[in-house]
Amino acid sequence: MAKYVELTASNFEATVAEGVTMVDFWAPWCGPCRMIAPVVEELAEDFEGKATIAKVNTDEEQDLAVKYGIRSIPAILFFKDGEVVDQMVGAASKDAFAEKINAQL
Repeated sequence: MAKYVELTASNFEATVAEGVTMVDFWAPWCGPCRMIAPVVEELAEDFEGKATIAKVNTDEEQDLAVKYGIRSIPAILFFKDGEVVDQMVGAASKDAFAEKINAQL
């Protein structure tokens, strides 16, 4: 069973540097963030070996949130080889997230 990667300032750059990565910026107190958490876990399984699915707790990693201009959560950034190529703000369906990932594969 694949699991998403928990990102911190120490492993963020290395994780998003190669391939396709979806990063969910979230916080424990955020209702919509908790609502999409099971979807993020399913995506980690679905895209195992194809794309990296990761999460950043904005309460604990405020510098990363500032660096990427996160103003409201959940904010989902899609990286390809270290560059932000797409983003979404707010809760969305599993299909909507999968479509964004597939577009970068």
